[in-house]
Amino acid sequence: MKNIIFIFGTRPEIIKLAPVILELRKYPQDYNVIICNTEQQKELSNQTLAYFGLKADINLDCMRENQSLAGVQTKILTSLEEVFNSRDIDATIVQGDTMTVLCGALVSFYHKIPVYHVEAGLRSYDIFEPFPEEVMRQMTSRVADIHFAPTNVNKEALLKENIDENKIHVVGNTVIDALFCLSDEVIEQSKQFFIEQGVTVNDKLVLITAHRRENHGERIDRILDAIEHLVQKFADHTFVIPVHPNPNVKNKIHSRLEKYENVKLLTPLDYPYLVYLMKHAKLILTDSGGIQEEAPSFNCPTLVMRYETERTEGIEAGVSTLVGADYDKIVKLSSDILSKPISETRLKAKNPYGDGKTSIKIEKIIRNA
Repeated sequence: MKNIIFIFGTRPEIIKLAPVILELRKYPQDYNVIICNTEQQKELSNQTLAYFGLKADINLDCMRENQSLAGVQTKILTSLEEVFNSRDIDATIVQGDTMTVLCGALVSFYHKIPVYHVEAGLRSYDIFEPFPEEVMRQMTSRVADIHFAPTNVNKEALLKENIDENKIHVVGNTVIDALFCLSDEVIEQSKQFFIEQGVTVNDKLVLITAHRRENHGERIDRILDAIEHLVQKFADHTFVIPVHPNPNVKNKIHSRLEKYENVKLLTPLDYPYLVYLMKHAKLILTDSGGIQEEAPSFNCPTLVMRYETERTEGIEAGVSTLVGADYDKIVKLSSDILSKPISETRLKAKNPYGDGKTSIKIEKIIRNA
């Protein structure tokens, strides 16, 4: 039996690792699955775990208000060191590009335990876009033993960095598997939640998420300038913003937008609620990585409020467009979409990120590792 530890700390990591955890747990005779939550996003991560019927075996409570990046890293590293010293672990699985991913990979490497990296090979090649995630992802690749690349583009990026081709497996993205975990019934049950929140979900709904560190400061001001213009221009549309708890974002969004009746500022949403909004949205404005991958499954046009993205497949497929924090681009492209009926704006392109069977492929590779 293999003792496999999954290390994560944020909601996107859980969404993308939950299908893999559930797949491995189909074979209790082969895998002892250990779930470790650094709680980098404490409330969001535990909320999402519960949706998938999962509970962490280990909670590390690593986050403190206004921690520096070095402070977060130090706390996670030292906490994980205690975990590895007290457990018999055969392999570590991490996903993506967060501080938790880098720390999990490093501590595993220090203990000479194999690291399996889910969603490997995404690159923007700008170390400050996204910051600090681009560097964390690249550093994790240096110590990973198996690289689960979503697409051939990701594989080629790893090959250019002299990663052994035998260690790279193109498997798709597990975020599509997570979508398939949701039944139509579960998604539709979300309707009652939004009724209670006073949110009218119809064909004039705009979903907005903004939280990335590189968008703090002047960039978030420009983004909010654009959103405020759109809110006033398209007063018959409803703008729904699940507000990230980071005070650098939360306070500015509330001070600028809470006065508008057609703006609904919500607390961070449980996963099925967010999926429900993506399914019904006329337009999505986001700086999230996961939403870039999920939105194409619902044929929803997506404007990415980042200057670089490591998810270039969506740009090339025409399912998303980079707009950065550029006021003019956000206003113009959003207006082009919102001025038309939703029937004329739905996308026809196929989701380039996966077929919903990634977790099955990953389990087979781990079994033979």
